[in-house]
Amino acid sequence: MKKYKNTIFYLIVTGCFSVLMYWIITKGKLLEATEVIEKPASGKGSWADFLISMQHNFQEPLAILLAQIVTIILVARFFGWVFRKIGQPSVIGEIIAGIVLGPSLLGMYFPEFSAILFPVASLGNLKFLSQIGLILFMFVIGMELDLKILKNKANEAIVISHASIIIPFALGIGLAYFVYNQFAPEGVTFLSFSLFMGIALSITAFPVLARIVQERGIHKTRLGAIVITCAAADDITAWCILAVVIAIVKAGNFVSSLYIISLAVLYVVAMIYVVKPFLKRIGDLYGSKESIVKPVVAIFFLVLIMSSYATEVIGIHALFGAFMAGVIMPDVPKFRTIFIDKVEDVALILLLPLFFVFTGLKTEIGLISDPYLLKVTGFIILVAVVGKFLGSALAAKFVGQSWRDSFTIGALMNTRGLMELIVLNIGLELKVLTPEVFTMMVIMALVTTFMTGPALDLINFIFKTKDGADVLEPINDNKYRVLISFGNNEKGKSLLRLANSLTKRQKNTSSVTVMHLSLSDEVHTFNMEDKEKNSFHPIVEESQVLKQEITTIFKATTDIETEIADVANQGDYDLLLVGLGKSIFEGTILGKVIGFTTRIINPDRLIDKFTGKEGLFENSPFDERTRQIISKTKMPIGILIDKDLQEVQNVFVPVFSTEDAFVIDYIQKLIYNNNSKVIILDVNGHVATNFVMNSAVDSLEQKHPNNISLITEKTIKKEFLAQQNLMLISLESWKQLVDSRSVWLSGVPSVLIVKQ
Repeated sequence: MKKYKNTIFYLIVTGCFSVLMYWIITKGKLLEATEVIEKPASGKGSWADFLISMQHNFQEPLAILLAQIVTIILVARFFGWVFRKIGQPSVIGEIIAGIVLGPSLLGMYFPEFSAILFPVASLGNLKFLSQIGLILFMFVIGMELDLKILKNKANEAIVISHASIIIPFALGIGLAYFVYNQFAPEGVTFLSFSLFMGIALSITAFPVLARIVQERGIHKTRLGAIVITCAAADDITAWCILAVVIAIVKAGNFVSSLYIISLAVLYVVAMIYVVKPFLKRIGDLYGSKESIVKPVVAIFFLVLIMSSYATEVIGIHALFGAFMAGVIMPDVPKFRTIFIDKVEDVALILLLPLFFVFTGLKTEIGLISDPYLLKVTGFIILVAVVGKFLGSALAAKFVGQSWRDSFTIGALMNTRGLMELIVLNIGLELKVLTPEVFTMMVIMALVTTFMTGPALDLINFIFKTKDGADVLEPINDNKYRVLISFGNNEKGKSLLRLANSLTKRQKNTSSVTVMHLSLSDEVHTFNMEDKEKNSFHPIVEESQVLKQEITTIFKATTDIETEIADVANQGDYDLLLVGLGKSIFEGTILGKVIGFTTRIINPDRLIDKFTGKEGLFENSPFDERTRQIISKTKMPIGILIDKDLQEVQNVFVPVFSTEDAFVIDYIQKLIYNNNSKVIILDVNGHVATNFVMNSAVDSLEQKHPNNISLITEKTIKKEFLAQQNLMLISLESWKQLVDSRSVWLSGVPSVLIVKQ
């Protein structure tokens, strides 16, 4: 009854008020002062009106901006992905994407489309949005700086950092002397032009350098600490110099700029001695709470905006204010992590690509097609590399670094990336640089960033060949070495229990290394130690319970699968253990078969037989990540399907063929080290007929009669599976087992799949 009452009420209300609205509109037409001529409702007229309306909608500023954003994000992400795949920072791909969408490619070959997508009138909106992205990005860069490392490594780092600035700065001013008459904009003084050339050649891209250091796994070494410290000192110094340079350029001469510089000094003092203590008090009050309330978040963002506004009004650019706001954030990892998570996605994914494209729209490669201009571009690149690379390397050698480490520092400090583009855009905006010089310098930024990875590989190759050994510690070949790679803490503990079962009584002749990899985009220099500590804390606790000594490896990378395989292959390990969750059965044909058969077969009966049929399933039972690790690893690998493995006491080993003979080695280790009880299921009679396997099993039965047994039944009871802790099986037998539609797979315990 209530249902009908609601329906009647709905019809009455909507009907009455619809009639009322129609009556008011009809009467309202009488109020019109002039007669409205209605257009004919013919098909052609209506269709033409519709097309005109749609064309007008496409030309709306908001529609154009949204179309630009969609295009930019898609193209930038694609090029970033391509360059990550070839081992280069994604920032290079995003810069290339900007150039591709600019007049150098899209504007040259598809001018009509370029004019529609990037009309001149729309560039103002794109510019301001990209500036917002840069402000947020510089805020993140300031937060990523860990000022504590400057205190710990200040002596060496300051020498190397300042040498890596002053040498290329001087060379940049020298370069300006030779190109000023031909390339400086009209009316720009030599002082302004030369200072911008100097700062453009002396900048280092701290975020790109930090990512490379993390991805190459040298952040925990003494060399990594020095490089990060040098880059941090370089970043702070370079931005302070840039602020002074901007002040001089805007004032016209050094004397007039002193007023701007004085205001800038007052601003910095206020930020350090007034705003920073205020933010620290907020950090102390809210740092221990589970969540940060929105009013507190609003305070920090308000500080960011006000700081950027202050520096823009003073005349040293809003980006310096954003950078300074990040630097004075409370030294609480929780605060910095939260704000980086909030800001980074919007800044890096949505807004920052707009800056790359806006830069690309101002970069015209065609301007330097002349052979002479190409030579000048090459000379600029040469001066930039000599100044930054050799300047840093020689300073590092002077303070006591080896030649290998010195050249490594030089190659890393020569990375320019996004920071260079920011400086160049400021110079172009202030009309200190011409479009030709701007294009040359953009190419220099691309080349010096692109060469960092190959330069590091070449340095490692040369010194490895020369010295006869790599930087890795010497390896004891007599040890049985197990490498564990984990992502989830619970799976990591299960893998550690398994490794301990294989090595427990042979601690002197075995070693266990536990590795955790994180995507480089998720790791920042300021919280790296905390992230590493938190990642390994449960594993370390479990190792203490097991009394198992472990060595830990923590690395940041852009390609986790390749990194796992590289560490395993290069480290000369005997076994790699990786984990899979219960989700291995989800979303696959195997999962569907299990779900179907367990509904129609009585689980209390003797269930299923090995049919021996092959090729019934085309889908692999592994996810893409595991398949890549298996294909790239050149050593024995164990894949654990973990169902809360707590102990390895009862082990079940199905053997399908003579190629499974190698699993006997793992059976021996489990029995000897862990006193495990192992049941071998001889599916096709190969253990009994094969001399090697039969001899190995007989030997184990004589030495450990209570720990091993051989069965030949081809049917498996549910109760039997429930008593097992682990099923150990070869990779090929696992594939055959999956293809055989074995229903009892749904009841198996944790599974260790071994590939020899």
